[in-house]
Amino acid sequence: MDKELFADLMASIKEAGRIARAEASPSRSFSVEEQDVKSIRERLRLSQTEFARLLRVNIRTLQNWEQRRRRPTGPAAALLKIVANAPEAALKALHP
Repeated sequence: MDKELFADLMASIKEAGRIARAEASPSRSFSVEEQDVKSIRERLRLSQTEFARLLRVNIRTLQNWEQRRRRPTGPAAALLKIVANAPEAALKALHP
C-alpha cells in the first residue's frame, strides 16, 4: 500500500475515534426530514383506504406510518416525496 494513502487512512481512523469519544465534532452531518404521511394524505383529501390503494400499500402499513410506529423507506419514501411535492402529477400517474 502507498505510504501516503496509509497515512491518510490512519489519520481518518484517528479522527473517527476522536469524534466517537466526543473529543471532536464531525466536519459535516446529514439529517433526513421525516415525512408527515397524514398531512400529505389530508392535503389530497383522500381517506386512508383511498390513499393506501393509491400507493399500493396495505392500509395497516399506512396507519403505522401515520401514527409514526413505522417510517416509510426506499421506494415508498420516494413516492411519498413525489406525492407531497407534485400531487397533481402523482395523482394523474397513479390513478387507474
